[in-house]
Amino acid sequence: MKFSVERAILLKALAHAQSVVEKRNTIPILANILLDAREGGLKITATDMEIAIVEEVPGVQVARAGRTTAPAATLFEIVRKLPDGATVELDHKGGDAPLALRAGRFQTSLSVLPVEDYPAMTEGSLPHAFKLEAAKLRGLIDRTRFAISTEETRYYLNGIYLHVADAEGRKVLRAAATDGHRLARVEEELPAGAAGMPGVIIPRKTVAELRKLAEETRDEIEVKLSETKISFRIGAVALTSKLIDGTFPDYERVIPKGNDKVMEVHSKAFAEAVSRVAAISSERSRPVKLSLAADYLEVTANSAEAGNAREELDGGLVTYAAAPLEIGFQARYLADITDQAGDTLVFRFSDGNAPTVVQDKADQGALYVLMPMRV
Repeated sequence: MKFSVERAILLKALAHAQSVVEKRNTIPILANILLDAREGGLKITATDMEIAIVEEVPGVQVARAGRTTAPAATLFEIVRKLPDGATVELDHKGGDAPLALRAGRFQTSLSVLPVEDYPAMTEGSLPHAFKLEAAKLRGLIDRTRFAISTEETRYYLNGIYLHVADAEGRKVLRAAATDGHRLARVEEELPAGAAGMPGVIIPRKTVAELRKLAEETRDEIEVKLSETKISFRIGAVALTSKLIDGTFPDYERVIPKGNDKVMEVHSKAFAEAVSRVAAISSERSRPVKLSLAADYLEVTANSAEAGNAREELDGGLVTYAAAPLEIGFQARYLADITDQAGDTLVFRFSDGNAPTVVQDKADQGALYVLMPMRV
């Protein structure tokens, strides 16, 4: 195998591949990527046996077709440190011969592992297929992934639940995530072809890799799935992943229906006030208390070591007409929502101990539920 390619082109593909490769791996071949040079160009494959990425690399001059494996992290670091505009030549004589890399006056050789040992993660049959605009997919991910649980014992919460749901008499594509303390539920118009899809839980790592790839395109993303696997086609890149084998909880049961105390607040002013007040606390949860009265909000926090902090919001920044209320939340949970919100947030409270519903006034397709905490 022998080919040459411009550094920036190769670096982009290697960045995608080495991101999938598991950093702490007990199986040596999984630290490598598969390089497959043929007349049509170069194909790079990486897998950790849960996710696989296959990318067709453009602009490659193939002098001799062939396949080999190479250490992903090392190859990426070398190419990353080469000068802009360099032409990279990779040459493998076959067998257990090293992979030679040349770029200008620089040259190195890398150990390879047998191609025959490289695992194949085949897609299998993926009977459900639809296309989704990249911007809509990014929106589904950004507005839900912060609520994905990191608690491994409840593995079925370690991802985003993508499914078809009923919303006021119409079918929608809905994404949901929860860690037991908060819930994020976001929906988009149901794409053609998605109506019969099963509900699937996309793992956290897959969500992260997909989000990075989705940032690089404005085109539609092709989605194919079965009950056990899902595949995304983003331009020249195909990302395939196993799905979490578990049952996502009936999250609708935790969404309160009768919360009648409504506060509307300017998102940016609210976020800044929470951030400033929470800075007083060194606790990991950084609890803040919201005290509400007529068109008035006070945000406070207390710290045994540092003292206390408070900030008031009124003067058109807050609208509230119900009875006075005090309720506490983790500052980080509030920030995760305000980071995705538009100009105005709508909070729907019941009392200081009950779950609170939060929505972006300009985006009724997104809904969040927050559990309060003692402050």
